Amino acid sequence: MTVQWRKSSHSGGADDQHCVEVGRLVRGVGVRDSKNPSGGHLTLTATQFSALLDQIKHTSPAP
Repeated sequence: MTVQWRKSSHSGGADDQHCVEVGRLVRGVGVRDSKNPSGGHLTLTATQFSALLDQIKHTSPAP
């Protein structure tokens, strides 16, 4: 299976330092650093990915 990675629309920052991509996997969602795509990825269940997004949405960004 070929994973179609998508870069987050919120990626960026100074020198594009905050870069994340997500991809649908057979058993969940993959999350990886788009600056280092060969460095591997985290595999999350759909429930874990949803919880991660909720946490991100409800947490203030670092200064």
